[in-house]
Amino acid sequence: MHLAPRVPSRAIAAVTIALLATAVGCAPQPEDKASDKASTSAGTTCAKGKLATQTSGKLTIATDEPAYEPWFEDDKPANGKGFESAVAYAVAKQLGYDKSAVVWQSVPFNKAFAPGVKTFDFDINQVSISAERKKAVDFSSGYYDVRQAVIALKGSKAAKATSIAGLKGLKLGAQVGTTSLNYISDVVKPTQQEAAFSKNDQAVSALKNGQVDAIVVDLPTAFYITSAEVTNAKIVGQFENQGGTPEQFGLVLDKGSDLTSCVTSAVDALRKDGTLAALEKQWLSDAVDAPVLK
Repeated sequence: MHLAPRVPSRAIAAVTIALLATAVGCAPQPEDKASDKASTSAGTTCAKGKLATQTSGKLTIATDEPAYEPWFEDDKPANGKGFESAVAYAVAKQLGYDKSAVVWQSVPFNKAFAPGVKTFDFDINQVSISAERKKAVDFSSGYYDVRQAVIALKGSKAAKATSIAGLKGLKLGAQVGTTSLNYISDVVKPTQQEAAFSKNDQAVSALKNGQVDAIVVDLPTAFYITSAEVTNAKIVGQFENQGGTPEQFGLVLDKGSDLTSCVTSAVDALRKDGTLAALEKQWLSDAVDAPVLK
């Protein structure tokens, strides 16, 4: 908030002019801005369709390119198909923006939660909420509870693993900047250096080509990869949540965004009324179970 500029005092000014200058310098903000600020702190500025968005009257939503299934379908985030596309439009509707008012933007995964001013209102791209990431960006409350899973080619040594110990001697890979990669380094702690890929499809190619023994992705993506992309691969198992709390995907917003509380309220409302559960059932129904690696 910028304060109104003070009128410079001069020794030769009359007392009445000095008093007037002081009054102007200490005057409160104009009434409309003061009320806006107060209502923001009180969480009452979430007037439907009238948020302080990047473009007035529009809601700019970002995700990575390509946009993978089952989160999006046909690499077209705007079509409303796939879990995250459907969630994005449900949040938009909750905020008072219909489908025609939503503008999609392509933002690389790592850039979405990197420090710096954002060009989107919120990003939806399987970004797990973490204390480290919260130093650079804001998150909504979680819209999906997720577990990480291991994929290996059928008949391989990795495919026979039944525990975390069985993975330690393998060459494992995952997308850079993801909790999938963190699970390799922090949970499995393999004897070989893990491989980091800029995109999930690069990790999948490395698995196909034998450059890695197994890859780690979130469980719904694992089901999609093994059923549609690498049919000679299998889900070896899933990891337990670490630290007693579920890993959650959250919507990413600019640090200190005025929209954070509004978007969080929208997500909370969708969880409470059963919308998130219904969308999960509709789009992620295949991701129901996998052996737990301990």
